[in-house]
Amino acid sequence: ASFLPLCFRTSLVTPLIFSLLLQPPLTQLSAVTQPNIVLLMADDLGIGDVGCYGNDTIRTPNIDRLAKEGVKLTQHIAAAPLCTPSRAAFLTGRYPLRSGMDAINNYRVIFWNGGSGGLPPNETTFAKILQQQGYSTGLIGKWHQGVNCESRNDHCHHPLNHGFDYFYGMPFTLVSDCQPTETPEMDRAFRRKLWVYTQMIGLVTLTAALGRLTGLISVRWKTLTCLAGFSLLFFISWFSSYGFVRYWNCIMMRNHEVTEQPMVTDRTTSLILRESVSFIERNKHKPFLLFLSFLHSHTPLLTTEKFLGRSSHGLYGDNVEEMDWMVGQVLDTIDKEGLKNTTLVYFASDHGGWLERHEGKRQLGGWNGKYKGGKAMGGWEGGIRVPGIFRWPGVLPASKVIDEPTSLMDIYPTVVHLAGGVLPQDRVIDGRDLMPVLQGTVEHSEHEFLFHYCGIHLHAVRWHQKNSGATWKAHYMTPVFHPPGAGACYDRGFCPCFGEGVTHHDPPLLFDLSRDPSEAKPLSADTEPLFDTVIRKIGRAIEEHRRTLTPVPEQLSLYNVVWKPWLQPCCGIFPFCWCDKEGDN
Repeated sequence: ASFLPLCFRTSLVTPLIFSLLLQPPLTQLSAVTQPNIVLLMADDLGIGDVGCYGNDTIRTPNIDRLAKEGVKLTQHIAAAPLCTPSRAAFLTGRYPLRSGMDAINNYRVIFWNGGSGGLPPNETTFAKILQQQGYSTGLIGKWHQGVNCESRNDHCHHPLNHGFDYFYGMPFTLVSDCQPTETPEMDRAFRRKLWVYTQMIGLVTLTAALGRLTGLISVRWKTLTCLAGFSLLFFISWFSSYGFVRYWNCIMMRNHEVTEQPMVTDRTTSLILRESVSFIERNKHKPFLLFLSFLHSHTPLLTTEKFLGRSSHGLYGDNVEEMDWMVGQVLDTIDKEGLKNTTLVYFASDHGGWLERHEGKRQLGGWNGKYKGGKAMGGWEGGIRVPGIFRWPGVLPASKVIDEPTSLMDIYPTVVHLAGGVLPQDRVIDGRDLMPVLQGTVEHSEHEFLFHYCGIHLHAVRWHQKNSGATWKAHYMTPVFHPPGAGACYDRGFCPCFGEGVTHHDPPLLFDLSRDPSEAKPLSADTEPLFDTVIRKIGRAIEEHRRTLTPVPEQLSLYNVVWKPWLQPCCGIFPFCWCDKEGDN
């Protein structure tokens, strides 16, 4: 009578034991549940340049498809209005002020591959944490976070020192100097001054020499020799850097190796796309992080021939449409490899479009829609409000729109959480995990306040008053537009952060973005009953925020941004730096 139950129990237990023996270890199981992460970041793309954000003349079907299949953020905010500090915040989840990547002067970005400033080695990027969690990590495209610290090969700021297993792209950023046919862009006004000073010194030297030869001026030959030597040294001191921008800054690297110096711009787009597709195909059998950092749509707007003349917005529109095509190629690769449902895809821009960038009647910068201001403006929405789209089929809802304040810094805790990592406990992380708000398990973003810096100067603060739905924004400094009312600083090419180029506001300009997203009508104590209450609340938040700041070395100090020959990446024997390792020869 007891035999049948015993057999029955044995028949149940035996398969269970075998299944336990065959079960993979927990670490392997957790690795399977880790999603692949593909981060797509455009360069200088305005929020008004994308179809799903209201543009009906530039065609962006692939970016629009991401929004249709995923979640679109309408209040996605960059932590800075320029490349270097914004990307530093993106990579670290921290305001760039905390890592020393915001400027105290007018040099607000990394200026040379041969400079000594950059993302400090003691900063922990999300790539480093995902690398520790077993991810294959790759960066394809633009870096712009520095290369070396003390010697040509120490690579202290290099992507491979910040958690990326593989790097292919530009350690710097695109500038018009990279195209021999374009007008030089880098430090253009300063270069003009140096040319004038050189000519003045040369003219003085020549006049003195002619005066000495004709007997009109009594001057010793030794003095003339010293003056001529000084003139030559002055010229060499600046022309050795600014005269060779294309060789020093416009280079391509694969890991630590310089592969093109100068870069061959005609094939850059195809190589970046090829490398991106190859990285996905090589790593499809394990979790991977791909950060595809586009060179589009930064000047000189490198665009292949098949896209030229296709848009109704000139070269800039052509360039954006080509980038959208590249997005489509990456998405097609993900689909082809069967990775669509296990891959989180994110698309954004590093900051707003560059309004002042034009050559004659050619507009070469982006459009920021209804938002005031643009690139380099730390407070106005047009400089910091950017596209933000997430897609993860089966996990995130499709065609969802979220109008909550979110930040590029939020990517850091979001991807760390998804990878099963732990946020650093020894530093302030300003980003917040976005998964609850993306999935709809919570109604509001965790951000109550966001601080909008221009360099190290606090220009504006945003307060999301969750109980009322209002989003207040107080401006303490705003740039002086020229011509007045033009909406940009066309006289300078960039709006400054401090000095005579800004206006201080006391009391601050106050807007309710939920009613006035274009920041057209500032409120006052007469027109807004809550004016004083809001200003006091934001003032207390600023005090609390400043108590969390600690002094750090200034990575964009004048010493760190100047070109240093001994730090210059070189594929030959310096100064004979030229090579093309991607070509047939």
